[in-house]
Amino acid sequence: MQILGQLHIDPGSLETNGSSELEIVVPYTEWSVTRELLTRAVALVAGLQARIHLIAVHTTPYPNPIGCPVLVHAHLVEQLIDLAGMCPIPVTPQVVMARYWDEGFRYAIRPHSIVLIGSRRHLWRTHEEKLAQALAREGHQVALLHIDRN
Repeated sequence: MQILGQLHIDPGSLETNGSSELEIVVPYTEWSVTRELLTRAVALVAGLQARIHLIAVHTTPYPNPIGCPVLVHAHLVEQLIDLAGMCPIPVTPQVVMARYWDEGFRYAIRPHSIVLIGSRRHLWRTHEEKLAQALAREGHQVALLHIDRN
């Protein structure tokens, strides 16, 4: 069996494969989790030239046409800009429209990306944990960080 990517749970640092420049992809899940994830990302990439690609996926269920009400979109963009402004390393926010959250996220990332996913601890597997495992199987380098409840 060939392992394409890797899944690291609560790592102390990120593997860089000899490169001093990193592009890290972070999915936006909820404001407080993403804020804590960005804070921990800064510590994980200390001493490296890193930039973060923050991706928020707005889902629209069938049979509605793909789109987003202006106020909802503006609020989501405002949250991403707020989070990007709090982070000391460069953050590029992006909003993706999709039918399903995980499909929209997959569409927005490049092959073999380094992905940081934040998840609150639960007794059951969360949607974020399932996404982390799926992305690792697809060849991405994934770090799953458990975020404590605030």
